[in-house]
Amino acid sequence: MEEQTQGLRNPGEMENGTEPCGEECASEAQETTVTEGAAKIAFPSANEVFYNPVQEFNRDLTCAVITEFARVHLAAKGIQIKVPGEKDVQKVVVDLSEQEEKNAELKEGANLAPEDQPRTAAVGEICEEGLRVLEGLAASGLRSIRFAREVPGLQSVVANDASARAVDLICRNVQLNGVAHLVHPRQADARMLMYQHQKLSERFDVIDLDPYGSPAPFLDAAVQAVSEGGLLCVTCTDMAVLAGNSGETCYSKYGAMALKSRACHEMALRIVLHSLDLRANCYQRFVVPLLSVSADFYVRVFVRVFTGQAKVKASASKQALVFQCVGCGTFHLQRLGKASGASGGRVKFSAACGPPVAPECEHCGQRHQLGGPLWAEPIHDLDFVGRVLEAVSTNPGRFHTAERIRGVLSVITEELPDVPLYYTLDQLSSTIRCSTPSLLQLRSALLHAGFRVSLSHACKNAVKTDAPSSALWDIMRCWEKECPVKRERLSETSPAFRILSVEPRLQANFTIREDANPSSRQRGLKRFQANPEANWGPRPRARPGGKVAGGAMEERRRLHQNKRKEPAEDPVQRAARLKTFPCKRFKEGTCQHGDQCCYSHSSPAPEDTADVAPGDRPETPYQNPPGPGMANGPGVD
Repeated sequence: MEEQTQGLRNPGEMENGTEPCGEECASEAQETTVTEGAAKIAFPSANEVFYNPVQEFNRDLTCAVITEFARVHLAAKGIQIKVPGEKDVQKVVVDLSEQEEKNAELKEGANLAPEDQPRTAAVGEICEEGLRVLEGLAASGLRSIRFAREVPGLQSVVANDASARAVDLICRNVQLNGVAHLVHPRQADARMLMYQHQKLSERFDVIDLDPYGSPAPFLDAAVQAVSEGGLLCVTCTDMAVLAGNSGETCYSKYGAMALKSRACHEMALRIVLHSLDLRANCYQRFVVPLLSVSADFYVRVFVRVFTGQAKVKASASKQALVFQCVGCGTFHLQRLGKASGASGGRVKFSAACGPPVAPECEHCGQRHQLGGPLWAEPIHDLDFVGRVLEAVSTNPGRFHTAERIRGVLSVITEELPDVPLYYTLDQLSSTIRCSTPSLLQLRSALLHAGFRVSLSHACKNAVKTDAPSSALWDIMRCWEKECPVKRERLSETSPAFRILSVEPRLQANFTIREDANPSSRQRGLKRFQANPEANWGPRPRARPGGKVAGGAMEERRRLHQNKRKEPAEDPVQRAARLKTFPCKRFKEGTCQHGDQCCYSHSSPAPEDTADVAPGDRPETPYQNPPGPGMANGPGVD
């Protein structure tokens, strides 16, 4: 992932007070060359410009999505694109907007002469009617250069960054890759640049925002600078905020309260979509999600932006609040608005009625937390996702992470589009303190009961289903009867006790069904990525002069790994600490370890027994030292 570095525009005005250093001061030994996709990038080894190799999946997926978007965009103009490695077969284009559908119909109805050949657009060539792309936070320019060398049908690519050092690096990399005719470096504040392109004739067809942390400061300008039906690509790496660790911060950035939940990754996607649509509504525009992905330590959304006052009125009915029980985790959605049919084919918009829950949870009696608003409509366009999946599957050599893209998109096509959020296997079983059923057993029980169920790409053990929460807990009650828990150990006020105290109305059938195993799982696709490298994750923020670099940065990352976990205790220190506790078995006269016992066998301190009369002292075994015959036999620590 590249991003806009935080340095000042003037290299001489750096925070550390050093003098400006030109290219003559940098030796070849201080630079690193990276080859990714069809691009070759040279960047300083010092942490002056941001680069994260783990984000290669993000960049590969973006190239694949923009390629299919270019295919749709140019097909309406009668232009076909040529993708390297793809067979020369004309693809069937499914338009994604009514306007493009009309244009395609007009084009198909035109009488073309047999000798007329359709126009084509190839990679690396300027297409006069092609896409105008903006990368607002370009850093090293890797993403923009990959667009120029891998995506056909482009008119121009603006690689912008606020840092003068980053722009110099972009210029060098553009010359290194020979794409100066397509990629135009620009030094400006990304927000001001997008605000300057609000006119219809100056808007960008594709805007890519991949900042360090939250993209919130750039969203208002982005929804105004993207063209009608244009593509907006946004990455958010502030997952701690979006996942509910700081709800008030999430509200200040995205206008929604995030909750701590097992479904926090999908909730993060829906919060970002809500924020995009809310900002677009201010300008009579609205968003249509194409693809929303939660991967690694970030979320990535691809949306199209349209204008229409009538469609904007329906935005309130697309948002919802979330009522989540703090005890059992059961959630309910409450729409903010209501859209209903009226006479004459009109649509009537009104306020929704609620809330959908009582003050206390119907299952465990605990209170509810209120989260949102969040996007409650589908977060993917399954037709578009299927076309991207087909293009990657038929041309796997195009991307280094093609196997993972294929697996993730396959799971996305299997998700239930009209079911927001999900439960997890471990959440359901830990709530009632029972053993965990297998994924196929729970899915089969839901299918036998007549409900739909699917996985989620955002969580490996997710259960996304249209079954009501009462049916889901009935299935878990039936499972507990097969694997009973010790009820006497449960507190009467615990969610487990209250849920299990109710007899199930639904009799679950856990017989494995053939359709319970999803296709992506049967084919063994790479659906969920393992850690790609040691100490992987978000990289440190780029700083002027590269203050944290090289081995020092790696050592710092290593030290911060698992910093919230207690360090392993030294065995000698542990033995000394345990010797400070009296042995309960020794007091009862049943400890057989003798001197080998890890607890203390010492007599009670004199001050503890000084106030007790000799005749009142109980004759307990711990007042006498252990005999030699007590060293054998079983014992416990």
